[in-house]
Amino acid sequence: MFLGLDLGTSELKALLLKDDHSVAGTARAPLTVQRPRPLWSEQSPDQWWQALEAVMGELQHRFPQAMAAVQAIGLSGQMHGATLLGANDEVLRPCILWNDGRSGPQCEGLHQRVPTLTDITGNLALPGFTAPKLQWVRENEPDCFANVRRVLLPKDWLRLKLSGEAASDMSDAAGTLWLDMARRDWSDDMLAATGLTREHMPHLVEGSDVSARLLPELAQRWGLPPDTAVAGGAGDNAASAVGMGLVRPGQGFVSLGTSGVVFVSGDQFQPNPGQALHTFCHALPGQWHHMSVMLSAASAVTWATRMLGFADEPALIEQASTLDAAGRDIAPVFLPYLSGERSPHANPHATASWTGLRAQHERAHLAYSAAEGVGFGLLDGLRTIPAPSTGPLQSLSLVGGGSRSAWWAQLLADIFNITLTVHQDAESGGAMGAARLAWLCTGASVDEVCLTPPLMRSHTPDPASHSALMARHERFQAIYPALHPSEA
Repeated sequence: MFLGLDLGTSELKALLLKDDHSVAGTARAPLTVQRPRPLWSEQSPDQWWQALEAVMGELQHRFPQAMAAVQAIGLSGQMHGATLLGANDEVLRPCILWNDGRSGPQCEGLHQRVPTLTDITGNLALPGFTAPKLQWVRENEPDCFANVRRVLLPKDWLRLKLSGEAASDMSDAAGTLWLDMARRDWSDDMLAATGLTREHMPHLVEGSDVSARLLPELAQRWGLPPDTAVAGGAGDNAASAVGMGLVRPGQGFVSLGTSGVVFVSGDQFQPNPGQALHTFCHALPGQWHHMSVMLSAASAVTWATRMLGFADEPALIEQASTLDAAGRDIAPVFLPYLSGERSPHANPHATASWTGLRAQHERAHLAYSAAEGVGFGLLDGLRTIPAPSTGPLQSLSLVGGGSRSAWWAQLLADIFNITLTVHQDAESGGAMGAARLAWLCTGASVDEVCLTPPLMRSHTPDPASHSALMARHERFQAIYPALHPSEA
C-alpha cells in the first residue's frame, strides 16, 4: 500500500494505492486563499497542517487496515509558493502563492542582476516563481527577510512537519528560479541575487528517491508502520504526468482546467524562454519536461457562458456544436486573454476580444468562437515546445474539466492535428502520481509502476477540418499584434 498526498490551492487530497494499481481509499480537506490586497494571494501553512490532520484522521478511521500496510508516502503540491521559516522553523509570514502577482518589478531586477538567468534556469523570471517573491520580501519586508533561515515550497513544508527533514525534489525546485536546470542543483548565482545561500535551501533529491522517514509519533497517531519512507515527490504537473504514466520522451497531456497546460516529457534539457515556455526537471532522474501555460482556458468558456446568458458550460458547448462548417467559418474570432497570457506572449497586460462581429451573428457563433479561441491559444503554446527526441508528437492525453466534452475534445484534436486520448481516473493525477512516486522509492521499476490508465475514448484529427481551422488560426494570430503593437 502507498499513500499519496497532494497539496493543492483549494484542497488537500490523500489517496491510498494498492500494488495492483487499484485505489483503496481517498480523503479530501478544503483550503482557502487570502487576498489581502490586489494581486496578492496567500495561505497560512497552519491551514495545510490542519487539512493534513483531517485527511489522515479520516483515512485512519475509514481504512485502518490499508493505513497499517502503507510502505511509503509520496508528496505532490502546488508549485512556487514561498514558505519562510525562522531560526526554529517557525513560520514568519503567510506563504506567498504561485498565483500572486506582486513581484513584477523584482522579475525585471533579477534579469538585470543576472544576465545569464535564462541560461541557468531555462526560464524567464515571472511573478509566479519563488525567487522574485523573496526579492519582494527583501525589499518590502526587510525585518521579516532578516529573520529568514529557511525557504521551503508548500509540500516541502509538509515534509518538514512529517519527518523533521528539509528536502525538495527536482521538479518542484525547478519552479523556484534558483535551480541550475541542466545540472539539477542549486545555482549559487541565482541564490545570491536574492540575498540567499545554499544554507537557506533544503537538500535536493529525485522525486522517486527516499527523502526522509515519518516521525515515530505521527506513525503511531495515524496507524502507519514505524519508519515509513517519504519519497521526494513532485510539483503538481509532474506528479500528474506520473499519475497518468506519461513519463517517457514524447508523452504528455493537455490540461483544460481554469488555466490551460500543454505538458510534454523529454530526456533532454531544451529550453525556450523567449516564448515563455517552462522547461523543468521531471520527477524521475535524467528527465525534463516542457510546459506551455495559458492563463484562461476553461475559465474563458466559463466567462463566455456568463456573458452570453447560458445556464452552464455544457449548455454553451452544446449550442456551439450546432454550427455547421459554414457557420463556423463566419464566426467571429475570440482571443482568450482574459487574465493576460503566459506562453507564448509573456504579457500580463494582454486582453481578450471578439473580433469580426456582424449583425448576422447569434449566440451560437460567439459560443463556438470561445471554445475555438481556447484551442488556438493552446496551439500557440504547443508550438513553443521543441520536438522530442522521439520525433514529432503523435498524441497527447486530455485532462481537466473541459475533457468531459467529446465535441470540444474533437475540436482540439482538429486544431492540434494530433490524436487526443481521454483515460480513466485522469482526475486523480497529482495524488496518484505522489502515491506512485512513493511506490518507486521502495525499489519498484518505472515500467511496473507508471502505467497508463485504461483508454476511455480517442479523438483522431480530421484533415479537412484542420485545414479550415488553420485559415481561421491565421486571423487569430494577426489580431494579437494589432491590439498589442508594443508587445508583439
